[in-house]
Amino acid sequence: MNSVVVAFIGLLFGAGIMYWAYTVLNKKKRKELVEHQSTVILDRIKTVCKLVTVEGEFAEIYKYENTKEGWLNLLTSKKKALVVINAKAQVGYDLKKLKLKADTERKRILLSEFPEPEVLSIEPDLQFYDIKNGIFNSFSPNDLTDLNTNAKEHIREKIPESGLLDSAKSEALQAVLLIEKIVETIGWKLDYSALEISNRDKQYLEQ
Repeated sequence: MNSVVVAFIGLLFGAGIMYWAYTVLNKKKRKELVEHQSTVILDRIKTVCKLVTVEGEFAEIYKYENTKEGWLNLLTSKKKALVVINAKAQVGYDLKKLKLKADTERKRILLSEFPEPEVLSIEPDLQFYDIKNGIFNSFSPNDLTDLNTNAKEHIREKIPESGLLDSAKSEALQAVLLIEKIVETIGWKLDYSALEISNRDKQYLEQ
Protein backbone atom coordinates (compact mmCIF):
# COMPACT_ATOMS: atom_id res chain seq x y z
CA MET A 1 0.00 0.00 0.00
CA ASN A 2 1.31 3.43 -0.89
CA SER A 3 2.71 5.34 2.09
CA VAL A 4 0.65 8.38 1.10
CA VAL A 5 -2.54 6.34 1.25
CA VAL A 6 -1.55 4.92 4.62
CA ALA A 7 -0.85 8.43 5.91
CA PHE A 8 -4.18 9.64 4.56
CA ILE A 9 -6.06 6.78 6.21
CA GLY A 10 -4.23 7.46 9.48
CA LEU A 11 -5.18 11.13 9.20
CA LEU A 12 -8.84 10.27 8.66
CA PHE A 13 -8.78 7.82 11.56
CA GLY A 14 -7.19 10.42 13.83
CA ALA A 15 -9.72 13.04 12.75
CA GLY A 16 -12.53 10.61 13.48
CA ILE A 17 -11.16 9.93 16.96
CA MET A 18 -10.83 13.66 17.65
CA TYR A 19 -14.38 14.34 16.43
CA TRP A 20 -15.77 11.54 18.59
CA ALA A 21 -13.87 12.80 21.64
CA TYR A 22 -15.07 16.37 20.99
CA THR A 23 -18.68 15.22 20.62
CA VAL A 24 -18.59 13.20 23.85
CA LEU A 25 -16.96 16.01 25.85
CA ASN A 26 -19.28 18.66 24.41
CA LYS A 27 -22.35 16.54 25.19
CA LYS A 28 -21.10 16.03 28.75
CA LYS A 29 -20.53 19.78 29.19
CA ARG A 30 -24.04 20.56 27.91
CA LYS A 31 -25.53 18.02 30.31
CA GLU A 32 -23.54 19.47 33.22
CA LEU A 33 -24.66 22.98 32.25
CA VAL A 34 -28.34 21.97 32.10
CA GLU A 35 -28.11 20.16 35.43
CA HIS A 36 -26.40 23.20 36.94
CA GLN A 37 -29.17 25.44 35.57
CA SER A 38 -31.85 23.26 37.13
CA THR A 39 -30.07 23.36 40.49
CA VAL A 40 -29.69 27.14 40.29
CA ILE A 41 -33.35 27.74 39.46
CA LEU A 42 -34.63 25.39 42.16
CA ASP A 43 -32.34 27.05 44.72
CA ARG A 44 -33.49 30.46 43.54
CA ILE A 45 -37.14 29.56 44.14
CA LYS A 46 -36.32 28.14 47.56
CA THR A 47 -34.45 31.34 48.42
CA VAL A 48 -37.72 33.27 48.12
CA CYS A 49 -38.94 30.97 50.91
CA LYS A 50 -42.04 32.79 52.08
CA LEU A 51 -44.33 34.81 49.89
CA VAL A 52 -46.79 37.21 51.55
CA THR A 53 -49.92 37.67 49.45
CA VAL A 54 -52.33 39.39 51.89
CA GLU A 55 -51.97 41.41 55.06
CA GLY A 56 -54.59 42.20 57.69
CA GLU A 57 -54.79 44.53 60.67
CA PHE A 58 -56.58 43.61 63.87
CA ALA A 59 -57.72 45.62 66.88
CA GLU A 60 -58.84 43.46 69.78
CA ILE A 61 -59.45 43.91 73.50
CA TYR A 62 -57.97 41.15 75.62
CA LYS A 63 -58.74 40.71 79.30
CA TYR A 64 -55.88 39.22 81.29
CA GLU A 65 -56.31 37.78 84.79
CA ASN A 66 -53.97 35.74 86.96
CA THR A 67 -54.71 34.43 90.46
CA LYS A 68 -51.98 33.32 92.81
CA GLU A 69 -52.49 31.35 96.01
CA GLY A 70 -50.35 31.83 99.09
CA TRP A 71 -49.95 30.97 102.77
CA LEU A 72 -51.22 27.39 102.82
CA ASN A 73 -53.59 28.18 99.95
CA LEU A 74 -55.77 30.17 102.31
CA LEU A 75 -55.09 33.51 100.67
CA THR A 76 -55.42 34.44 97.00
CA SER A 77 -54.11 37.44 95.14
CA LYS A 78 -55.29 38.49 91.69
CA LYS A 79 -53.62 40.69 89.14
CA LYS A 80 -55.42 41.80 86.03
CA ALA A 81 -55.20 44.16 83.12
CA LEU A 82 -57.14 45.22 80.09
CA VAL A 83 -54.97 44.89 77.00
CA VAL A 84 -55.67 46.53 73.65
CA ILE A 85 -54.03 44.54 70.88
CA ASN A 86 -53.23 46.23 67.59
CA ALA A 87 -51.70 43.57 65.37
CA LYS A 88 -50.60 43.09 61.79
CA ALA A 89 -50.93 39.58 60.37
CA GLN A 90 -49.29 38.42 57.14
CA VAL A 91 -50.71 35.45 55.26
CA GLY A 92 -49.20 33.73 52.26
CA TYR A 93 -47.20 30.71 51.18
CA ASP A 94 -44.13 28.86 52.38
CA LEU A 95 -42.42 28.10 49.06
CA LYS A 96 -40.22 25.47 50.69
CA LYS A 97 -43.34 23.28 50.65
CA LEU A 98 -43.60 23.39 46.84
CA LYS A 99 -43.20 20.07 45.08
CA LEU A 100 -40.81 20.78 42.21
CA LYS A 101 -38.92 18.51 39.84
CA ALA A 102 -36.49 19.40 37.07
CA ASP A 103 -36.91 17.90 33.59
CA THR A 104 -33.40 18.59 32.26
CA GLU A 105 -34.02 17.12 28.81
CA ARG A 106 -36.86 19.54 28.04
CA LYS A 107 -35.63 22.35 30.31
CA ARG A 108 -38.79 22.39 32.35
CA ILE A 109 -39.57 22.76 36.03
CA LEU A 110 -42.54 20.57 36.96
CA LEU A 111 -44.75 22.02 39.69
CA SER A 112 -46.94 19.18 40.92
CA GLU A 113 -48.26 20.52 44.23
CA PHE A 114 -48.83 23.98 45.68
CA PRO A 115 -49.12 24.50 49.46
CA GLU A 116 -52.14 25.84 51.30
CA PRO A 117 -51.97 29.46 52.53
CA GLU A 118 -50.83 29.91 56.12
CA VAL A 119 -50.11 32.59 58.70
CA LEU A 120 -46.52 33.70 58.11
CA SER A 121 -46.18 36.32 60.83
CA ILE A 122 -48.10 38.19 63.52
CA GLU A 123 -46.75 41.46 64.90
CA PRO A 124 -48.73 42.57 67.96
CA ASP A 125 -48.54 46.00 69.59
CA LEU A 126 -49.89 45.90 73.16
CA GLN A 127 -51.30 48.79 75.16
CA PHE A 128 -52.21 48.20 78.81
CA TYR A 129 -55.14 49.77 80.64
CA ASP A 130 -56.68 49.31 84.06
CA ILE A 131 -53.65 47.47 85.45
CA LYS A 132 -54.27 46.12 88.96
CA ASN A 133 -51.64 44.26 90.98
CA GLY A 134 -52.48 41.86 93.80
CA ILE A 135 -51.01 42.11 97.30
CA PHE A 136 -48.39 39.46 96.59
CA ASN A 137 -49.03 38.98 92.89
CA SER A 138 -47.77 41.85 90.72
CA PHE A 139 -46.80 42.14 87.07
CA SER A 140 -43.23 41.20 86.15
CA PRO A 141 -41.18 41.34 82.91
CA ASN A 142 -41.98 37.65 82.35
CA ASP A 143 -45.67 38.50 82.37
CA LEU A 144 -45.11 40.89 79.46
CA THR A 145 -43.48 38.08 77.49
CA ASP A 146 -46.39 35.78 78.27
CA LEU A 147 -48.89 38.47 77.33
CA ASN A 148 -47.15 39.00 74.00
CA THR A 149 -47.36 35.25 73.30
CA ASN A 150 -51.02 35.13 74.38
CA ALA A 151 -51.80 38.12 72.17
CA LYS A 152 -50.32 36.36 69.12
CA GLU A 153 -52.39 33.26 69.81
CA HIS A 154 -55.50 35.38 70.33
CA ILE A 155 -55.02 37.02 66.92
CA ARG A 156 -54.14 33.68 65.30
CA GLU A 157 -57.51 32.30 66.43
CA LYS A 158 -59.26 35.26 64.81
CA ILE A 159 -57.61 34.89 61.41
CA PRO A 160 -59.72 32.00 59.99
CA GLU A 161 -62.95 33.96 60.49
CA SER A 162 -61.40 37.15 59.08
CA GLY A 163 -61.30 35.82 55.52
CA LEU A 164 -57.55 36.40 55.13
CA LEU A 165 -56.86 32.75 54.31
CA ASP A 166 -59.54 32.76 51.60
CA SER A 167 -58.10 35.98 50.17
CA ALA A 168 -54.63 34.45 50.12
CA LYS A 169 -55.97 31.35 48.37
CA SER A 170 -57.44 33.52 45.61
CA GLU A 171 -53.96 35.01 45.10
CA ALA A 172 -52.35 31.59 44.53
CA LEU A 173 -52.27 32.12 40.77
CA GLN A 174 -50.20 35.27 41.22
CA ALA A 175 -47.71 33.25 43.25
CA VAL A 176 -47.49 30.65 40.46
CA LEU A 177 -46.92 33.39 37.88
CA LEU A 178 -44.13 34.83 40.03
CA ILE A 179 -42.42 31.43 40.10
CA GLU A 180 -42.89 31.21 36.33
CA LYS A 181 -41.06 34.52 35.89
CA ILE A 182 -38.19 33.28 38.05
CA VAL A 183 -37.91 30.10 35.97
CA GLU A 184 -37.94 32.05 32.70
CA THR A 185 -34.90 34.12 33.75
CA ILE A 186 -32.64 31.23 32.67
CA GLY A 187 -34.66 30.23 29.63
CA TRP A 188 -36.60 27.37 31.22
CA LYS A 189 -40.36 26.78 31.32
CA LEU A 190 -42.63 26.16 34.28
CA ASP A 191 -45.09 23.29 33.82
CA TYR A 192 -47.97 23.58 36.30
CA SER A 193 -50.48 21.53 34.30
CA ALA A 194 -50.75 19.09 37.23
CA LEU A 195 -52.31 21.80 39.42
CA GLU A 196 -56.05 22.29 39.69
CA ILE A 197 -56.77 25.71 38.24
CA SER A 198 -60.22 27.29 38.12
CA ASN A 199 -61.83 28.18 34.79
CA ARG A 200 -61.54 31.87 35.65
CA ASP A 201 -57.81 31.55 36.21
CA LYS A 202 -57.38 29.53 33.02
CA GLN A 203 -59.03 32.36 31.06
CA TYR A 204 -56.66 34.79 32.75
CA LEU A 205 -53.63 32.70 31.74
CA GLU A 206 -54.79 32.46 28.13
CA GLN A 207 -54.99 36.24 27.76
